[in-house]
Amino acid sequence: MKILIVDDSKAMRMIVTRTLRQADLGEFSLVEASNGVEALERVASDQPDLVLTDWNMPLMGGLELLQALRGLNLQVGVVTSEGTVEMRQAAAAAGAKFVITKPFTAETFRAAIAAVLR
Repeated sequence: MKILIVDDSKAMRMIVTRTLRQADLGEFSLVEASNGVEALERVASDQPDLVLTDWNMPLMGGLELLQALRGLNLQVGVVTSEGTVEMRQAAAAAGAKFVITKPFTAETFRAAIAAVLR
Protein backbone atom coordinates (compact mmCIF):
# COMPACT_ATOMS: atom_id res chain seq x y z
CA MET A 1 0.00 0.00 0.00
CA LYS A 2 1.20 3.50 -0.82
CA ILE A 3 0.03 6.45 1.29
CA LEU A 4 0.30 10.12 0.32
CA ILE A 5 0.46 12.54 3.27
CA VAL A 6 -0.57 16.09 2.37
CA ASP A 7 0.06 18.86 4.91
CA ASP A 8 1.70 22.27 4.68
CA SER A 9 3.52 21.61 7.97
CA LYS A 10 6.62 19.41 7.67
CA ALA A 11 6.39 18.75 11.43
CA MET A 12 2.81 17.48 11.06
CA ARG A 13 3.77 15.25 8.12
CA MET A 14 6.47 13.76 10.37
CA ILE A 15 3.95 13.21 13.20
CA VAL A 16 1.47 11.54 10.84
CA THR A 17 4.29 9.35 9.47
CA ARG A 18 5.33 8.29 12.97
CA THR A 19 1.73 7.57 13.98
CA LEU A 20 1.11 5.50 10.85
CA ARG A 21 4.19 3.40 11.62
CA GLN A 22 2.88 2.86 15.16
CA ALA A 23 -0.53 1.82 13.80
CA ASP A 24 0.77 -1.57 12.64
CA LEU A 25 -0.85 -1.41 9.20
CA GLY A 26 1.44 -3.93 7.57
CA GLU A 27 3.78 -2.95 4.78
CA PHE A 28 3.31 0.46 3.22
CA SER A 29 5.33 3.21 1.62
CA LEU A 30 4.88 6.93 2.07
CA VAL A 31 5.09 9.96 -0.17
CA GLU A 32 4.51 13.56 0.88
CA ALA A 33 3.12 16.79 -0.51
CA SER A 34 2.96 20.23 1.09
CA ASN A 35 -0.30 21.39 -0.52
CA GLY A 36 -3.10 20.25 -2.80
CA VAL A 37 -1.39 21.31 -6.02
CA GLU A 38 1.68 19.25 -5.18
CA ALA A 39 -0.60 16.40 -4.07
CA LEU A 40 -2.23 16.24 -7.51
CA GLU A 41 1.23 15.93 -9.06
CA ARG A 42 2.10 13.13 -6.60
CA VAL A 43 -1.15 11.30 -7.30
CA ALA A 44 -0.31 11.31 -11.01
CA SER A 45 3.33 10.26 -10.56
CA ASP A 46 3.18 7.95 -7.53
CA GLN A 47 -0.34 6.49 -7.78
CA PRO A 48 -1.07 6.16 -4.05
CA ASP A 49 -3.80 3.90 -2.68
CA LEU A 50 -4.69 6.31 0.11
CA VAL A 51 -4.41 10.09 0.51
CA LEU A 52 -4.37 11.69 3.97
CA THR A 53 -4.87 15.42 3.60
CA ASP A 54 -4.98 18.42 5.87
CA TRP A 55 -7.97 20.73 5.50
CA ASN A 56 -6.36 24.18 5.65
CA MET A 57 -3.40 24.64 3.30
CA PRO A 58 -2.15 27.38 0.96
CA LEU A 59 -2.59 27.18 -2.82
CA MET A 60 -5.15 24.36 -2.64
CA GLY A 61 -6.79 23.21 0.57
CA GLY A 62 -8.28 19.87 1.50
CA LEU A 63 -11.77 20.56 0.17
CA GLU A 64 -10.46 21.62 -3.24
CA LEU A 65 -8.16 18.58 -3.30
CA LEU A 66 -11.05 16.25 -2.51
CA GLN A 67 -13.06 17.79 -5.33
CA ALA A 68 -10.13 17.43 -7.76
CA LEU A 69 -9.67 13.76 -6.83
CA ARG A 70 -13.32 12.87 -7.29
CA GLY A 71 -13.85 10.10 -9.77
CA LEU A 72 -10.44 8.53 -9.23
CA ASN A 73 -10.21 5.06 -7.72
CA LEU A 74 -8.60 6.48 -4.59
CA GLN A 75 -9.42 6.49 -0.89
CA VAL A 76 -9.07 9.90 0.77
CA GLY A 77 -9.19 10.82 4.44
CA VAL A 78 -8.85 14.19 6.14
CA VAL A 79 -6.51 14.78 9.09
CA THR A 80 -7.21 18.19 10.63
CA SER A 81 -7.52 20.28 13.75
CA GLU A 82 -11.00 21.33 12.57
CA GLY A 83 -13.79 19.00 13.49
CA THR A 84 -16.97 21.02 13.14
CA VAL A 85 -20.11 19.35 11.91
CA GLU A 86 -20.12 21.63 8.85
CA MET A 87 -16.53 20.76 7.97
CA ARG A 88 -17.20 17.03 8.37
CA GLN A 89 -20.30 17.30 6.17
CA ALA A 90 -18.39 19.22 3.49
CA ALA A 91 -15.58 16.65 3.57
CA ALA A 92 -17.99 13.72 3.29
CA ALA A 93 -19.94 15.40 0.48
CA ALA A 94 -16.67 15.94 -1.41
CA GLY A 95 -15.70 12.27 -1.08
CA ALA A 96 -13.69 11.93 2.14
CA LYS A 97 -14.02 8.44 3.60
CA PHE A 98 -13.13 9.64 7.10
CA VAL A 99 -12.06 12.65 9.13
CA ILE A 100 -9.45 12.29 11.87
CA THR A 101 -9.11 15.25 14.21
CA LYS A 102 -5.94 16.27 15.98
CA PRO A 103 -4.74 15.15 18.43
CA PHE A 104 -4.94 11.57 17.20
CA THR A 105 -3.59 8.14 18.11
CA ALA A 106 -2.24 5.16 16.22
CA GLU A 107 -5.50 3.34 17.00
CA THR A 108 -7.49 6.17 15.40
CA PHE A 109 -5.54 5.72 12.17
CA ARG A 110 -5.69 1.91 12.32
CA ALA A 111 -9.49 1.91 12.72
CA ALA A 112 -10.17 4.53 10.05
CA ILE A 113 -7.83 3.03 7.47
CA ALA A 114 -8.94 -0.54 8.11
CA ALA A 115 -12.57 0.51 7.57
CA VAL A 116 -11.91 1.98 4.11
CA LEU A 117 -9.44 -0.62 2.85
CA ARG A 118 -11.61 -3.68 3.56
